[in-house]
Amino acid sequence: MSAPGGTLANVSETVHLSRDDARRLVVRAQLLDAARPGDVVEVAEQLGAIKIDPTATIAPSEQTILFSRIGWGYEPGQLASSVERDRTLFEFDGHFRPASLLPAHLARMRGRVFRTQATQWLEANARFRADVLDRLRAEGPMLAAQIPDTSQLAHKNEAGWYGSNQVPRMLELLSYLGETAIVGRQGRQRVWDVGERVFAEAPVLDYDEAGAVLEERRLQAAGIARQRSPWTPVGSAGVPATVDGSTWKWRVDPAALANLDDDPGGRVAILNPYDGMLFDRPRLTELFGFEFVLEQFKPKAQRRYGYFVHPVLVGDRFAALLDAQLDKKKENLVVTAVHELDVTDPRLALDDEEREMVDAEISDLAEWLGVPVARPR
Repeated sequence: MSAPGGTLANVSETVHLSRDDARRLVVRAQLLDAARPGDVVEVAEQLGAIKIDPTATIAPSEQTILFSRIGWGYEPGQLASSVERDRTLFEFDGHFRPASLLPAHLARMRGRVFRTQATQWLEANARFRADVLDRLRAEGPMLAAQIPDTSQLAHKNEAGWYGSNQVPRMLELLSYLGETAIVGRQGRQRVWDVGERVFAEAPVLDYDEAGAVLEERRLQAAGIARQRSPWTPVGSAGVPATVDGSTWKWRVDPAALANLDDDPGGRVAILNPYDGMLFDRPRLTELFGFEFVLEQFKPKAQRRYGYFVHPVLVGDRFAALLDAQLDKKKENLVVTAVHELDVTDPRLALDDEEREMVDAEISDLAEWLGVPVARPR
């Protein structure tokens, strides 16, 4: 079945999409088209997860992800308010997520089975585990630093993600089981409580039903995803699809497909390197022809574009990489370079009008940060 322009005749059949339509599905699903969402909750409901990361060459990922969607209407305090006061979002596994997904995540938490190393560490630290939970039950929400480390066995920390204090690791492992929960932040520090108090009134789905719900919501956020993808696991959600020029088997969100004709057009968006739009690297290359390499962990001499460049989306194509940094002392946004990407087709290169649009978006970003733009001579 062909679905030019998004017409959906029979969702039980395979949908055939042009490459342009496939890219539009992704852009719209990620709320990066001209029709901006209105608030934090709307973004979280559509995307399902907003990545948290402290790297802030411009601003932390959770803030720039929201600005990239909402624009001027977004103020950083809105996120904290949604999480800590309104409880319309909750923090879990390094992301802010919509409360509507809490029942599904709770079901998966409570059915979680750890790998051998983590299981053995928890068993060896049974008394420590009880100590942590008892302290939270008795004294209420607190920082990890306020909880004594009474561990019997230290975790082997080859990766260097944890210090010698075992409390943060215990809290995180227990959060994957729903026994602890993050209820807020003091600066970048997480505030913890016991899950039984935080989730007391939350409904819990059946484990398999929860898995299906999460697959459907991942496809909602993706628009279109490879049928068997470890990056965007969507199972049998949606309907089967093929894309011009691709040999992959795809799944497409039928709701997004049905609205494909209602196209508000594109815009310029500056994306944090940890933006969910960029997470599925194979799909990014397959549909957009964009091979994004984060150079943060490369030695400086091996970097081509910069430590933490932000990809620039123009309409439905990635056209540039922004190398910029917020200079807090001088109070300006230092734009080192806007690297236009090499393209084999000259029709895909930025034209003068698009360069002006990119510059305008950079200026908007700087004004949102409350600083002017500075370009080194």
